[in-house]
Amino acid sequence: MDQSNARSAQKLIRYTFYFLGLICFGLGAAITVKVQYLGLHPWDVLNVALFEKIGFSIGTWSILVGLVLILISLLFSKKYVNLGTFLNALLIGPIMDFFLWWDVLPNATNSWIDYLILLTGIFLIGIGGGLYVSGGIGAGPRDGFMLSISEKTGLSVSRARIMVESLVLVIGYFLGGPVFWVTFIFTFVLSPIFQFSLKYFTQLRYSLEGKPFLNK
Repeated sequence: MDQSNARSAQKLIRYTFYFLGLICFGLGAAITVKVQYLGLHPWDVLNVALFEKIGFSIGTWSILVGLVLILISLLFSKKYVNLGTFLNALLIGPIMDFFLWWDVLPNATNSWIDYLILLTGIFLIGIGGGLYVSGGIGAGPRDGFMLSISEKTGLSVSRARIMVESLVLVIGYFLGGPVFWVTFIFTFVLSPIFQFSLKYFTQLRYSLEGKPFLNK
């Protein structure tokens, strides 16, 4: 395989991982919305609150919030905004809306089954997040925003995330978003799934591209 073909194959692999990750992420987010009475991730709390207060759709608000975050990130540091950031902002919302519109997802039963539904959604979000990030196309608008805030303030990324998501959660709560006890453990469940997924799919991508994978 010559260099040109190799680069084309690598690009195909990376974008395949990226778009499959977005689909998986959007599906997971839609599943969690179906049992939102248990609580949602802070950003989805805000999106649902804006949807219920103003209208449009949850996915539309995901796009609008994402674009606002990209604009702010551009003012702070352009290095965290690229093609993948815009694609993420523009596609995850419609993907989520599509699965909600399609009406094939399980509805809330107000029983212990809803916890299984929620965990399935969180699992898919974590897998999807790791999959699209492993493609190396670019960070999502929310991740880029966290990195920009961290760089601008000198805070660690984890502290910047806690600060921003706490503020988003408070805003979403006062707008009437679905904040319940699962909201407060969402990140603790999601983070290890994301980390495992990112490591696994990055290793798989490197293997498919014929590159050595350095496990850091």
